[in-house]
Amino acid sequence: MSSTTTMDLSLFTPTTQIPNHQLPIFSKPILSPKITFSVPRKIKLLTVTTTAMKKPLIEGWYERNSKGLEIFCKKWIPEESVAIKGALFFCHGYGDTCTFFFEGIARHIAAAGYAVYAMDHPGFGLSEGLHGYIHSFDELADNVTDIYRKIKQRPELKGLPHFILGQSMGGAVTLKVHLKVPNEWDGVILVAPMCKIAEDMKPPLPILKILTLMSRVMPKAKLIPAKDLAELAFRDERKREMAVYNVICYSDRTRLRTAVELLDATSEIERRLEEVSSPLLILHGAKDRVTDPQVSQFLYEKASSKDKTLKLYEEGYHCILEGEPDERILTVLKDITTWLDFRSSSKQN
Repeated sequence: MSSTTTMDLSLFTPTTQIPNHQLPIFSKPILSPKITFSVPRKIKLLTVTTTAMKKPLIEGWYERNSKGLEIFCKKWIPEESVAIKGALFFCHGYGDTCTFFFEGIARHIAAAGYAVYAMDHPGFGLSEGLHGYIHSFDELADNVTDIYRKIKQRPELKGLPHFILGQSMGGAVTLKVHLKVPNEWDGVILVAPMCKIAEDMKPPLPILKILTLMSRVMPKAKLIPAKDLAELAFRDERKREMAVYNVICYSDRTRLRTAVELLDATSEIERRLEEVSSPLLILHGAKDRVTDPQVSQFLYEKASSKDKTLKLYEEGYHCILEGEPDERILTVLKDITTWLDFRSSSKQN
């Protein structure tokens, strides 16, 4: 089928697992933690070619990061007859993975002429590390920069513009990456970015101080309850019901250090929004109750970028790339590829 008119919408409904996009709820801790450790299962990855949507070449592999951890990476490359316009690098959200729902998203963008690269953050998805544990948000951002710098050196990407896309917590990671190395990317795309923790999700200041102290003593403890946000994240009921099949995303209680790092990172990002200078596309569901669309509006107004665009989707929930009706998903993807096309042609001319 032609990617310009129709596409295989079954790509957005995987038959195995899908992310449930949980975010930590900061409340009173439970004082009898059971600390568990997990090691990702090693799997053999094969390169496969799909016949859907102009046959993008799909490959998964492991890349060792500066901490010695094996980081799962994946790419979707347009078929040989399609000229590559640019490269798009993806940062997933909290508890999520770069596979499953993102598979259909990546195939669609690859069919539009872009090489798509993604990774699972350390401790998430198929990457090595304690499941659900963020020791340092700075290290999380540095891992993205280091791994993607290696990939940018590949011959197929020589001379091409490079863009980065972050979703939910991945939006915070993407902003942190940009703030650390402002000239690293030719454009930034944020989907429902977690730039700020909602006030009603934060603990009172005295409890926050206690949690911070406890995170130094028992950082890996699972003390903070996590709320299943599927009903808030997925507007399409059929896709929402499939959330129970998720077995790879992290859905347990939030670890103490992880919660503190998320709070600290978003607080820093909120203070530094005026430093955001890259060409910027912000996409957000107008009825998102997981990450506030008003914060995206605030980011749009504060960012110093001369080239910036904000799109709010009426009735849209948090997961506008995977949890909406199919026609809405196609609209969002079209907005992304149209934005990429204009900036890619401008960069190469």
